[in-house]
Amino acid sequence: MRINLPNQITIGRLILAVVFFVLLSRYDQRSPSASLLDVCFAIFVVAAVTDALDGYLARRQNQVTNLGRILDPLVDKVLVCGAFAFFASDIFVNAVGENVTGVAPWMVVLIFGREFLVTGLRGFSESRGQSYEAALSGKLKMVSQSVTAGVVLVVVAHALPASWGATAVWTMKALVWLTVVVTALSMLQYLIRSKDVLTDAYRG
Repeated sequence: MRINLPNQITIGRLILAVVFFVLLSRYDQRSPSASLLDVCFAIFVVAAVTDALDGYLARRQNQVTNLGRILDPLVDKVLVCGAFAFFASDIFVNAVGENVTGVAPWMVVLIFGREFLVTGLRGFSESRGQSYEAALSGKLKMVSQSVTAGVVLVVVAHALPASWGATAVWTMKALVWLTVVVTALSMLQYLIRSKDVLTDAYRG
């Protein structure tokens, strides 16, 4: 089976995500390496940009496929959820026991939970013949998570060991909380949107 260009780009993004995770796993906040986080940031940016590129090409060239509809959001979830899971892990804990990213484990649970919930609702709705296209809140959620992940990498690499001051760190933590709020609101919107389908299923 021939894989079209948009899907090739999506698969390439998945490979970039794997490389990103492998490199990020080598980081240790107790012996920080700004250059390693810079490389991770560059890979993350390329992956994020190609996320928009493959969808644009698929629509422009009329090459939207079932494979692409499944693979594209899956790779997005792998990249973003994986990044936040790493941010909440011990590799970003400094010598005094503080996680410098501002990402707590419960935040990661919320992010993962939202993705599992929406994926389940989408599959259930489409199995009953109802369309379940992405909502605006879902797109805002993805943008917020991607921007925040990039900012975390830059701030941890440069603001913490250097002299950017408290403003950069405060901005990073504010974006983390903003992402949590946007993710929670997006989950709520999808639940409200699926109310009729869930009610019918309960009555059935």
